[in-house]
Amino acid sequence: MIVETIVVGPLQVNCYLVGCEKSRQAAVIDPGDEVERILGTLQRAGMEAVYIINTHEHFDHVGGNKRLHEATGARILAHRACAAEITRISSRAMLWGMRAEDSPPPDRLLAEGDLVEIGETVTLKVSETPGHSPGSISLIGTGMAFVGDLVFAGSIGRTDFPGGDYETLIRAVREKIFPLGDEVVLYSGHGPATTVGRERATNPFFVS
Repeated sequence: MIVETIVVGPLQVNCYLVGCEKSRQAAVIDPGDEVERILGTLQRAGMEAVYIINTHEHFDHVGGNKRLHEATGARILAHRACAAEITRISSRAMLWGMRAEDSPPPDRLLAEGDLVEIGETVTLKVSETPGHSPGSISLIGTGMAFVGDLVFAGSIGRTDFPGGDYETLIRAVREKIFPLGDEVVLYSGHGPATTVGRERATNPFFVS
């Protein structure tokens, strides 16, 4: 499996390219901004984007959907609760004094247990992990999970946005992420990667 990280936009979102070494097909997870850089990374790696996957509906994670979709033809995948919201993110971005293009609607709606197959060798399993937002999902691969803004190294995602809920987020981490195993690497929406074991042992939101 190929995993490339590109930090994009003013809010420093981690955009991930997840690719199959055999077919060179890839999914782009959370293309929030700077589409030209994403395209350049795909080209240098010799990868073809076949999917755009949004871990949740906030503008800083989906702002590049439209241009990347137009440039590559990649299908947009998102949770049902994101479907309407991603098509009107320009107004949400304006509230932060920023600009983002409205996304086309998803080509495929994701739900708990769905599998996203990338090329010949990569499969990501969808886990519904709300709390930061209603449409938040995590994508579980072999030895890794892409968790969006659910949990960070030493912290958790904000729950004070519309649709957020602290108790729901904490439960999602405990029930969906911690059981994956201590060695599993967590790729978050912002900041450095971490592991399940580290967050279970040291994250102040989970250590009593």
